[in-house]
Amino acid sequence: MDFQHRPGGKTGSGGVASASESNRDRRERLRQLALETIDINKDPYFMKNHLGSYECKLCLTLHNNEGSYLAHTQGKKHQTNLARRAAKEAKEAPAQPAPEKVKVEVKKFVKIGRPGYKGSVLLFPWGCQTNLMAQIDYPEIAESIMPRHRFMSAYEQRIEPPDRRWQYLLMAAEPYETIAFKVPSREIDKAEGKFWTHWNRETKQFFLQFHFKMEKPPAPQSIPAGPATVKRPPPPPLMNGLPPRPPLPDSLPPPPPGGMAMPPMPPPTGPVPMPPGPPQLPPAPGVPPPAPMPPMLRPPLPTEGPGSIPPPPPTS
Repeated sequence: MDFQHRPGGKTGSGGVASASESNRDRRERLRQLALETIDINKDPYFMKNHLGSYECKLCLTLHNNEGSYLAHTQGKKHQTNLARRAAKEAKEAPAQPAPEKVKVEVKKFVKIGRPGYKGSVLLFPWGCQTNLMAQIDYPEIAESIMPRHRFMSAYEQRIEPPDRRWQYLLMAAEPYETIAFKVPSREIDKAEGKFWTHWNRETKQFFLQFHFKMEKPPAPQSIPAGPATVKRPPPPPLMNGLPPRPPLPDSLPPPPPGGMAMPPMPPPTGPVPMPPGPPQLPPAPGVPPPAPMPPMLRPPLPTEGPGSIPPPPPTS
C-alpha cells in the first residue's frame, strides 16, 4: 500500500487522529494546565456529592473526576455563567456612598523675609559634649502660629551638593521664610534635659537647644602575638617600685689614650699662696725635733725649679 501521497500521513508514524481523539487530547492538556494554575479547593462552585462524583453548583453539571471539572471551568458555558452572576450581584448590591475626602485648607501667606537669628556652640569640659543653641526672633509672626523645626538630611535638600558629613536644622514660621542651620551629621542626644525648645509669646522669640551624643573613643590597637615558636623574655623585676636602669649601649666611642686632656692653666701673675698644711703639734719635752727630709726624697716645692733638686745617689 502506498502511503507517500496520503494527506496528513507520514511514513513510519501512526494514522491521522480523529476528531474525538483530538478533543480528548485537548481536554487533557487543559486539565493539566488548570491543575497547575488553579486551586480547586478554593473554588466556591466546586462540590463533591455522596456518589463520589463532582458537581458545578453554578452550571449544575456532573463530572466524573477533577480533570473533567477543571476542563469545564475553562469552557464557554462556565465563563458565561460567571459573567452573568457578577453582573447580577453588582446590580443587587446597595449603592454605598464613597467616603468623603478630608479637605485641608492651604494657608497662603505673603513672605516678608528672613527672621533674625543667633546661634552659639558650647563645649562642656567635664563631658566633652557639644551643645548647640539657636535663638530666632519672630516679631511679626501670624496669630495662632507656633514656630516649627525638623532635621533634614543632606540628600533631601536641593540647594547644595549632598554631603553625608552635614545635616540641616530647619526653622519655619509664617509669614517668615524658612531658615536652616548647617550642623554636623551626628546622632542627636534626645535624653531628658538634652533637647528642649521654648517659645516666648511675649518677646516673640523661639529657643532650641540640643546636644550631640558623645562619640566612643577608639579602641586601643592590640599588638599581634608572635608565632608560637618565638618566646618573649619575661619583664624585668621592679626594684623599689621602679624598673631597672637600662644598660648602656655598646656603641660608645673608647676614651682617648692618656685620659682626657686638660686645658692649660694660665701662668700666675703674683706670689702663689701655699696650701695650708696639716696642723703641727708642739714637740714633746725631751724629744728632739724631726730632721728635715732630704731634697731627693721629697717632691719639689712651688718655689723650687725642676733643676734645683739634685739627682739621687747611684746605687751600687
